Amino acid sequence: MAGSVPPPVSATLPTQSPITATPAARAFFGRLYDGVRSGLSQRRPWLELVDRNQLAKPDSLAEATARVRKNWTYFRVNYLILLSTVLTISLVSHPVSLFVLILLLSGWLFLYLFRSEPLVLFNRTFSDREVLGIMILLTIIVVFLTSVGSLIISALMFGLAIVCAHAAFRVPEDLFLDEQESAGGFLSFLGGVPNPASVVAARV
Repeated sequence: MAGSVPPPVSATLPTQSPITATPAARAFFGRLYDGVRSGLSQRRPWLELVDRNQLAKPDSLAEATARVRKNWTYFRVNYLILLSTVLTISLVSHPVSLFVLILLLSGWLFLYLFRSEPLVLFNRTFSDREVLGIMILLTIIVVFLTSVGSLIISALMFGLAIVCAHAAFRVPEDLFLDEQESAGGFLSFLGGVPNPASVVAARV
């Protein structure tokens, strides 16, 4: 019929499913959160760490080594926070390296942990093992073959120098170490953090 208006055509746009965490990713971040929270609960008071009255020059290398061992056992969480702070400041002062690390971390999150369907690129489907191999290769290239790796190593070495200097000059006689803490080891407070190999095994 002339002059009649055709009925409107409803256009349906394809909807993208939101990115959801896989069970392995949820388990990883859940255990990571619990481990970090448990570790922070073992943090010692910062005023106790910087008490100037407890600073004294060690008489020998053996005494300095013993102080480092005792102080690390007691202040290990504070020292790890200090190392993380030095590394963060170093990365923030080098935006390019920080941006590269963010891209790498985003690749791990969205291409491996949060991916629930096979990865398809250029009409080819990549298995979980292939994606894992690609991400490991990219990580090795970024960390060891660019300035990012040297920046991270330099920051960690500088932070370790600060920690060792403080631990060598901090007299530990006023510290009370129970048997459990003395036998805990360097990273015992991270016992709740999942092993990345378990997450890899869960996906593969």
